[in-house]
Amino acid sequence: MFQKLDSNNNNDKNLRFMMISASVLIGLFIYTSIKSDNVMQNGSYFVGIIFLIILMVLAFYLNKYKEKVRAMIPANKFQVELDKAKDEPQKEMVTQTVQSSQIEPIVSHIKFSDIAGIESIKEELEEIVDFLNNPKKYTSFGVTLPKGVLLVGPPGVGKTLIARAVAGEADVPFFYQSGASFVHIYVGMGAVRVKELFQKAKSMAPAIIFIDEIDAVGKSRSGGSNDEREATLNELLTQMDGFDGQNGVIVIAATNKIEVLDEALLRAGRFDRRVFLSLPSLADRVKILKLYTKNKNIVFDVEKLALETSGFNSAALATLINEALLNMIKRGDISLMDEDINSAKQKVQFGKKQLNILCETQKDVLATYQASKAFIIQKKVTLFDDGISDEMCEYPSKSDLIAKIKGYLAGSVGVEMIKKESYAVFPNELLAAKEIANDMVEKYGMGEESSAILEEAKGELRITIASNIDEIERLKAMMIKDEVIVF
Repeated sequence: MFQKLDSNNNNDKNLRFMMISASVLIGLFIYTSIKSDNVMQNGSYFVGIIFLIILMVLAFYLNKYKEKVRAMIPANKFQVELDKAKDEPQKEMVTQTVQSSQIEPIVSHIKFSDIAGIESIKEELEEIVDFLNNPKKYTSFGVTLPKGVLLVGPPGVGKTLIARAVAGEADVPFFYQSGASFVHIYVGMGAVRVKELFQKAKSMAPAIIFIDEIDAVGKSRSGGSNDEREATLNELLTQMDGFDGQNGVIVIAATNKIEVLDEALLRAGRFDRRVFLSLPSLADRVKILKLYTKNKNIVFDVEKLALETSGFNSAALATLINEALLNMIKRGDISLMDEDINSAKQKVQFGKKQLNILCETQKDVLATYQASKAFIIQKKVTLFDDGISDEMCEYPSKSDLIAKIKGYLAGSVGVEMIKKESYAVFPNELLAAKEIANDMVEKYGMGEESSAILEEAKGELRITIASNIDEIERLKAMMIKDEVIVF
């Protein structure tokens, strides 16, 4: 592009030089004819003047119609293709800019009543709805709205639906964006989109910005990370710092990988509130199934189906009922029956784990595992929790680290002792225990071998569990019945 511009400029200079030279020479000829004592009889004198006049007219014409003349001259094909390739990124960036400016909110008609099994979540979010509806009630006491709410939970538990319900209850504009939509090929375009998103939301406040899968743009920064993603993340952090809790704009984000998020996103003043969602319990599944079968003629036991669908999230339950209804229509019936449910179970695969209906033996093993873990850590545990809360002191002692290891190993040791056989339940917990033991040896110098630390922890667990079998059995029965143990 720059070579082409330079070439055009040189041509224009040459044309102007031709015109000036011709004008000067004509002037010299005329001056010579006037001052000369000898009248030139030779016709070549006038031929020369005519030639210079033609040259000047030609230069003037070429300069005036240079674009048309340039178009008539065959261009270098390679140069044309090169210029086209250079212009393409600029055209693409302009297109991206135009598209990014078309950020419009949607109006959510979803209410909390349209979502079942999230009573505890509603309590945490209702005050945000109240703040958006009645800001003076809080600002009069100097209370500000949390800048951000981070919804954390596995896929399919309804994070996006909950964010829409908050907007629907508050009756405010809802700006939906996915984290991946901010990541562009060209550096700076994602940052521009973030800036425009926040400017649009502020202009329509009160409003809610929802960023789904924020881990796509909010991963921890490092020296070898993507420049575009880092620029976008920096702009997001800047925008969240650029408004206070009184302007009526709140950012809600969703992720199932909180451990990979940048620490700057998680600090106070950004995402001030975190809401953790888990797979629905037995009671939650009953409510969800009743909601999905509302106003439908059903001829099957909802509570029995809830018992049989351990481990299903709300999206999986919705798919199950939808497939059952399709089978009912195929049969030409108007009543949803057991055979429709059984047909749906055979068709639907739920996620990469392909969660099938747990048989009684599998559920008993899982309940034993979780009851043993709950007894050791003395905290709330649900049937499908595949980890323990990551609460750790800033400067943990050796006892703190050993207690953490025991929490991760308690389930497998409990199953081994009660069932008299080892089972592979949650291998990630075993890996977590090994990682802590390795850190104790390699980083903190609290032992010589990680395997010795793990074996010592297992030995102490066996003694504790052996003397408390009855209590663990009681907790297991509670887990099988309610799918949750709360202390």
